[in-house]
Amino acid sequence: MKILVTGSSGHLGEALMRCLRDTHHDVLGIDVLPSAFADKVGSIVDRDFVHDCMHEVDAVLHTATLHKPHVATHARQDFVDTNISGTLNLLEEAVAAKAKSFVFTSTTSTFGDALVPLPGAAAAWITEDVTPVAKNIYGITKIAAENLCRLFQRKFGLPCLVLRTARFFPEADDSKHMRESCADANIKANEFLYRRVDIADVVDAHLLAVAKAPAIGFGRYIISATTPFSRDDLPTLRSDAASVLRRLFPACAKEYARRGWHMFDSIDRVYVNDLARRELGWQPRYDFGHVLQCLRTDEDFRSPLAQAIGAKGYHESVFEEGPFPVDHLDCRQ
Repeated sequence: MKILVTGSSGHLGEALMRCLRDTHHDVLGIDVLPSAFADKVGSIVDRDFVHDCMHEVDAVLHTATLHKPHVATHARQDFVDTNISGTLNLLEEAVAAKAKSFVFTSTTSTFGDALVPLPGAAAAWITEDVTPVAKNIYGITKIAAENLCRLFQRKFGLPCLVLRTARFFPEADDSKHMRESCADANIKANEFLYRRVDIADVVDAHLLAVAKAPAIGFGRYIISATTPFSRDDLPTLRSDAASVLRRLFPACAKEYARRGWHMFDSIDRVYVNDLARRELGWQPRYDFGHVLQCLRTDEDFRSPLAQAIGAKGYHESVFEEGPFPVDHLDCRQ
């Protein structure tokens, strides 16, 4: 099988390239940035470039995108060009090439304001049935691209699966308050309870999606570490998350205490991956139980793949107030 990976110089693109190059598949990585994992350098906005890259391609893993950290540094039109027009180019050329699978990497950020319950309400239980309420141009364009995938499956029969991935980036949190109140590893450990996923598990989900797409046709899936929480925990998670953690993981208190770590006071949403596990046969390996076991033995809880890729950043510039200029999102015209 010949597989095209877009955004192959990025976090996920590199991870996919590292894994696919060790298989029997013929893999082609493309990106606007040159790297050891970009076989061809060019933009998905360039239809001729996409056409040339799609020759004899059987499956597309479309990870190329402008991300949330770019909202304050790029014009809205840039997001439309890359996230919507670029995706349209790929879909049209995939149909022309008679590709058998198209997997689109989306994001849980598409849920936007649907993730934040009203004051005093229980934490939100986020499944694929929740209607997204995008809050910036990033979310808007990712939802539009998802809907293009749905259109092309319905109109042309191109099997398209959408994977809404939770956080897997290794960079520091974009909230200044969060960075100042918790150690970075503490933040990421906590997030595995409800909103983070290891990149190795994300790769597994994408490869399963390639295989499953022809039988499924179209589907949207949340790709996040399996939460230990249940719906019954939602009211307490919003008001006293630490008490839920103590009940489910009594040994956690000792491991957190010796590091000076703490659980967040409140959790406002929980991502639920049941559908991906059931329909894709996905079995994520990196969850909070894994994190806790690594803390006991003083090991890095990141997968070897995550450690190998490391942090890439999203901008060439270094920003004074944090890793991304996100305090004034959507400020460009």
